[in-house]
Amino acid sequence: MDKSNDNNPPQVPTADSADQACCELLAAIARREQSALESLYDMTVARVYGVALRITGRRDAAEEVVADVYWQVWQQAGRYDAQRGSVLAWLLTICRSRALDHLRRRDKAEFHPEPQTLDSELSVAGTNPEDLLSAVERESVVHAALQGLSAQQRQLIALAFFKGMSHQEIATYTAIPLGTVKTHLRKALAALQQLLNSHNQLSL
Repeated sequence: MDKSNDNNPPQVPTADSADQACCELLAAIARREQSALESLYDMTVARVYGVALRITGRRDAAEEVVADVYWQVWQQAGRYDAQRGSVLAWLLTICRSRALDHLRRRDKAEFHPEPQTLDSELSVAGTNPEDLLSAVERESVVHAALQGLSAQQRQLIALAFFKGMSHQEIATYTAIPLGTVKTHLRKALAALQQLLNSHNQLSL
């Protein structure tokens, strides 16, 4: 018996074969197969996250960019053109664009605030100064409590309550299984409530 083949090293997937697999997954995503999105996420997220982190310089920002990238993939998988580059190149192009958008929004918020004065806030018709102060304090309390959560918990709460997404939409957006989304969101809300209660007790 010829055993010469027994010594041959196992074949390593080539870049072409990996891209072909990604192309097939994109086609499935275009057919709205969520499992395909999860598989593509697993295959490519390390590279996408690396680029997002390098551009934004912050883990929480990079995580937000990654979520935006795969949400766009879910929405626009059918627009991918293999003639213009590999699937990974397409994903990284989207990632760079979303990361730069994030930086522009952050820079505008931090360095170019809207010109406002306290007097202009108080002069708004029907605005009671005490009500305004109370609203600002409530917003500050919630913001402080949110900072006590993990990045994933903040993301889930933001998607559910600030963007108004359903549990299914969040699962698709983040490529997290639906049951896991429900569990994590429930825990995030419980943690947020505990932080808010702690702050209220300290304020008494």
